[in-house]
Amino acid sequence: MTLPSRKTLLGNLLSLAALGWIYGGDLADAVRARSADVSALIELPSPVRPAVVLGLAALAVGVALFGGLARGRADDFKGYRLLPILLVGALFFDLMLAESRIPIEPTDAASMALQRFQKLAQEQSTQDAVVEDPRVLQTFLEQLGRPPYLVRGEQLPGYTLQVRKDCEGPVREAPGVRPGTLLYCVAPERKGAWVTLVGLAAETRFGSAEVLSVGGQTRFLLVQPALDEEPPEPGSAFRDAQAPSADVAADAGSTSSLQP
Repeated sequence: MTLPSRKTLLGNLLSLAALGWIYGGDLADAVRARSADVSALIELPSPVRPAVVLGLAALAVGVALFGGLARGRADDFKGYRLLPILLVGALFFDLMLAESRIPIEPTDAASMALQRFQKLAQEQSTQDAVVEDPRVLQTFLEQLGRPPYLVRGEQLPGYTLQVRKDCEGPVREAPGVRPGTLLYCVAPERKGAWVTLVGLAAETRFGSAEVLSVGGQTRFLLVQPALDEEPPEPGSAFRDAQAPSADVAADAGSTSSLQP
């Protein structure tokens, strides 16, 4: 009985493992996104493409096993080439599709929405107090697009807003609040405000809604009363560490207080 070389067998096994890892994972994500409470996905992935690739992989395995190994065929049997060809072809097709898209992670998209909202709120703040009127803040949401989260497979129509008062720091827990909600937490006497977002932790793709965090630290932005000097860059206001107290926010008279 003639068997293919170890090189041929190893190539087929590695190709099968790669197909299972890449497209099996894509299929699992597509299925799970339809039932998970919250999914950190820009859009609902289709299960069709990974299912087709895995189906072709199963067919190629059948050809290699029953048309090649069972009949004792050597390396010249073309059925042994199907799995490597399928892997290269599927990856090439993915690359072609990726060229027409701008890749962006859900956490990055959520962070940009936070930056935009904080910038707009900062522009509406006076030298004595930050903006607090929900009617004014609500108008900013139209410029943020859609949240990068799915709720049981459904896209959210847009961001929502919740204004809280007399806060001592950013909101770190928000049970019962829907994903895509911006939490605008105003310090006493309107001396500052913290902006957080309900979504998922950066390290989590599926789960229950929670305040956006990175590395276990709540991600938030600080809005301050307007200063005579030039305001800081919006992105420089990210804070992934301990929140300052309301008194510290009130005394924040320089841009250094916004550095992460």
